[in-house]
Amino acid sequence: MREALGTTLARLGEDNDRLVVVTADVGESTRARYFGERFPNRYFNVGISEQDLIGVSVGLALGGYTPVAMAYAMFMMRGWEQIRNSLGRMNLNVKLIATHAGLSDFADGPSHQALEDVALMRTLSNMVVVAPADAWDVERIIPKVIEYRGPVYVRIGRDYSPPITMDLEYEFRIGEIYELIDGDDVVIMGYGPPLYNAVKASLELRKMGIRVGVYNVPTIKPLNKDAIVRVARRVGNIIVVEEHSPRGGLGSAIAELVSDFARVRILGVDGYGHWGRSEEELLRFYGLDEESIMDAALKLLNS
Repeated sequence: MREALGTTLARLGEDNDRLVVVTADVGESTRARYFGERFPNRYFNVGISEQDLIGVSVGLALGGYTPVAMAYAMFMMRGWEQIRNSLGRMNLNVKLIATHAGLSDFADGPSHQALEDVALMRTLSNMVVVAPADAWDVERIIPKVIEYRGPVYVRIGRDYSPPITMDLEYEFRIGEIYELIDGDDVVIMGYGPPLYNAVKASLELRKMGIRVGVYNVPTIKPLNKDAIVRVARRVGNIIVVEEHSPRGGLGSAIAELVSDFARVRILGVDGYGHWGRSEEELLRFYGLDEESIMDAALKLLNS
C-alpha cells in the first residue's frame, strides 16, 4: 500500500506545482521520498517531530499550497492537539496521510500499531476520514483526496495488500460505499485488508446457502448515512470488520446510526496490539480471519 502511495503522489506532483510533501523523518518507510526525489524543492523533512509536522503543514496551507503531511499513524497522533487547534479549527487544506496503520507494522508490535486513530479523527467535526481497501484503492483515492478542499485523514497500511478491488472499475467519491458481493442474510462492512477475509468468508458461506453481502466502506467520515440505513433496513444484520479498536471506529459509527432497527456486531482489535510474524498472523490472532468472520455471521443469524 505504501508503494502505491509513493508512486501516486510522485505522479500527481507532475501536474500540480502547489502540491508539497512534509514528512517526520520517515521518507523512506512511507515512500514519501519518491516525491522528494522528483521534486526536491517541494519536499520537507522536519525530523522526528510530529507536532512540527503539523505546524509546518499548516503554514504551507496558509501560504496557498496543498501540503501532504506523512508519518506513521501511531506517531502522527502525537500532533493531535495541533491537528485539532491549528488545522481543524481553521479548516485548512492539509492532507494527513498516515501509514503503517492498524496491525500492519506487525514486527514492531504494540508501540507502533495505531488502533485508536480513526476514533480520534472522527471526533473532529470537519475532518474527512478515509481508509483504502488495498493498493488499487490507494491509487483511486489519493487523487480525489488531493482535489478535495479541506482537511483529510487517510489511513494506509504498510505492505500487506491482498487483491480486494483489483478487478473492480469504479470512480472513488468521498462518502460512497461499494458493494463487493451481494447478499441479504447478513452484510459485512469494512475497510482495509480484513475485507479480503470477509470476501472469502462470504464465498464459503454461499456454499452453505447463506447469502452474505460485503461492502467496502472507504469513507469512514462522512459516513454515507442514506446508503447504510437502506442496507441495514433491508438486511437487519451487519458485521463490521476493521483493524481498529471496537470503540470509536467504523463499527461505532454504523452502530450509532442503525442500532434502533438493525443488529451490529463489531470485529476489531481489543487491546494495544501484538507482535507477529505477519499481518495475516495477527488478523487470525484477533479474530479477523476468514473462519472467525464465518463464525460471527452464523452466530448472528442463529441468535
